[in-house]
Amino acid sequence: MLRALVLASHPLPALAVTLVTAGLAASAGWSVPGIIAIAVAILLGQLSVGWLNDLVDAPRDAQAERAGKPLASGELHPAIASAAIAVSAPAAVLLTLVSGVPAALAHLAALASAWAYDLGVKSTPFSVVPFAFSFGMLPAIVSLGEPGSPWPPLWLMAAAAALGCAAHFVNVLPDLADDAATGVRGLPHRLGPLATRLLAAALVLAASVLLAFGPPGPPSALVLAAVPFAALVLAAGLALGRKAGSRAAFRAVLLVALVDVVLLLHTGVPSA
Repeated sequence: MLRALVLASHPLPALAVTLVTAGLAASAGWSVPGIIAIAVAILLGQLSVGWLNDLVDAPRDAQAERAGKPLASGELHPAIASAAIAVSAPAAVLLTLVSGVPAALAHLAALASAWAYDLGVKSTPFSVVPFAFSFGMLPAIVSLGEPGSPWPPLWLMAAAAALGCAAHFVNVLPDLADDAATGVRGLPHRLGPLATRLLAAALVLAASVLLAFGPPGPPSALVLAAVPFAALVLAAGLALGRKAGSRAAFRAVLLVALVDVVLLLHTGVPSA
């Protein structure tokens, strides 16, 4: 049962978001107990989002015969997933209170946006909005947890939002056909695979530019080199991705997104 519960939580995305948030807190000079508290809070919130997603999608996942979906296969009972959500969701917000009320409210807002996606926004033209909002709030959760509860600069929130939107487009790409067959019609499904790939590439490149040129002062040579590197990787990926069955564009977007995450952690969370 434990294995099924972990699998249904979307563990890799949950861990990735948790590590990025912990890295932002560390770069902002948080204490070790503070970093651990915010990391556990973010992880619990992400687990609740993953479990709710698979709980709502179980009938569609069963219809599409998707592998690795314990709720759809019957390996995990819906009541157990519901109980896990009921525990992890409030615990995530309560634990964020260690960082202060503003940080906890920001985390609650980000989670509410992600839960809204799970509960139906994913099937609308506005499917990308929860990703923009929730990812954009990640630097704010860390920043608002600092003394004085300052907001992070808009360019940093915009860069995080761009990465979130790109994650949505890239994540949906492999499932476009199955989603369409089961009635999911989010923005990527309405745009089609080509436009979705191009938008994902544009978004990660925009994040690179924001993270390189947003901070005050001239960027270092290494940071400055990240922008043309990102552009070259994306151009090569999109060119190679024109071949049938190629995943070059998908991998190029993921590589540039990884570069953006490194830039994000290098930049940290300066106050606005």
